[in-house]
Amino acid sequence: MKKENQQEIKKRILEELEKTKESIREYKEITKPISPENAIGRVSRMDAINNKSVVEAALRKAEEKYSKLKLVIEKVDEEDFGYCIRCSREIPLGRILLMPQSRMCVGCAR
Repeated sequence: MKKENQQEIKKRILEELEKTKESIREYKEITKPISPENAIGRVSRMDAINNKSVVEAALRKAEEKYSKLKLVIEKVDEEDFGYCIRCSREIPLGRILLMPQSRMCVGCAR
């Protein structure tokens, strides 16, 4: 992989790490326990609990993405970075920039 591409990828990964970190912080704020003494109706409380479970799923996904991005940023300078871990073909730059945490080409990821 070309050095200028590596620098572009590093920059993109660092940006994505920051955005994901911010999302995790927001999700954690939203998923705080719902206090029973709040004066909301039963239906509203059930809706809030349901929304909380959806946000908790998003939080888990964001945390998983963050850990993958941290792993990728450590490997970006390695010689085999940018090659599919399954078929060993070069991953297109567009895919790496779009999904830097992916370590497989589109064909193998399916």
